Amino acid sequence: MDAEASPSRSIATHWRSALGAWRGAWSHAARLALDVALPTLCVACREPVDGEGVCAECWAKLSFIAQPYCPRLGIPFVYDPGPDMLSMEAISNPPAYARARAAVRYDDVARTLVHALKYQDRTDLAPAMGRWMARAGHELLGEADVLVPVPLHWRRAWRRRYNQSGALARVIERQTGAKVAPEALRRIRPTEQQIGLSRTQRASNVQGAFKVAADRQFLIAGRRVVLIDDVLTSGATVDACARALLRAKAASVDVLVFARVVDSHKTPI
Repeated sequence: MDAEASPSRSIATHWRSALGAWRGAWSHAARLALDVALPTLCVACREPVDGEGVCAECWAKLSFIAQPYCPRLGIPFVYDPGPDMLSMEAISNPPAYARARAAVRYDDVARTLVHALKYQDRTDLAPAMGRWMARAGHELLGEADVLVPVPLHWRRAWRRRYNQSGALARVIERQTGAKVAPEALRRIRPTEQQIGLSRTQRASNVQGAFKVAADRQFLIAGRRVVLIDDVLTSGATVDACARALLRAKAASVDVLVFARVVDSHKTPI
């Protein structure tokens, strides 16, 4: 009976395989037709682009941060002041975290990328942005035990449907192998948008807003944490997050962001 059933099973398997191949070819053709009809546009200038959402001209306008920079805050220097020289900001207002690094300056193109990822559901931008962050933060990531994205309050996360910092952290996880702990840090109260607030108002707005729950402290205690966010402006948010992580007995906290605001008028000491 098995011998009689074998040919029919073979034919059925053949047809299922053929049908699967046909469906795959049709899906590929449909995607190709859609790409031709609706080409990907540069997120900054809206010109057609292949790949990662930024055309060559706009990519060239991104201001990538490279040494020399402040070893504490990662703020780029206009000249090389020598090894281990800190910026004025690092000396006058040292943060709770140990080090900060950013991939690019927060200029027009970087702002467009950040806003598209955060507010326009352009999660397709996260892979490129995350790879640039991984390169900029290789020193921090080489020592990291865990990646912690800056969390959204659950109400904002429900409206936005995803956390842009979490999306970037997952890309960096794939690039480096450092594990993401997305639930380790929580935003326990809603905060106002930081846009438009002064430095003092920003610090007050996020004070006490973050906490590592008791049942999540095992993810943090004794570990070297790299905190992941999209933009560093005044540093109030990441500083509040770092304090919460250090209260949970993190061994150290570093910060890695896609873009940071740079005050070109400040010089190193």
